[in-house]
Amino acid sequence: MQPQTDVFSLHSYLNSSIPSPYPSNFPISTPFPTNGQNPYPLYGFQSPTYNPQSMSLSSNNSTSDEAEEQQTDNNIINERKQRRMISNRESARRSRMRKQRHLDELWSQVMWLRIENHQLLDKLNNLSESHEKVLQENAQLKEETSELKQVISDMQIQSPFSCFRDDIIPIE
Repeated sequence: MQPQTDVFSLHSYLNSSIPSPYPSNFPISTPFPTNGQNPYPLYGFQSPTYNPQSMSLSSNNSTSDEAEEQQTDNNIINERKQRRMISNRESARRSRMRKQRHLDELWSQVMWLRIENHQLLDKLNNLSESHEKVLQENAQLKEETSELKQVISDMQIQSPFSCFRDDIIPIE
């Protein structure tokens, strides 16, 4: 049985300064088949590839290349941070504008409701006054009706035509 290569053994081979916890003849199986394809296609990871030519570079070149790569990475990260910060500021500005518009709309609605409330109170006061006048007028008419019935009753009693007394106006 031939040992299978995987990420761990390639990593330990490429980074020979870190000793591998496994013996070199220890077979390590991968959870996915490695038929020369990426064993992690669903996760977007790249499987490390062994390139003997890249191992032959001098340590000075790799150090300066690494420093340049790190500087480039830092520049990209700083650029992303700057863009994100600008985007966040713009988003916050839009949010403040939406909040102000909403506040203005609510305030105009409050003013409109106050005006409508004032108009309804005026209308209620006018109707109350009218109702009070109608009640007074109704009481006055009832009083006049009672007085007129009394007058008619008195007239019927004093009338010389006694046969018409009960038939003319019934007294309640």
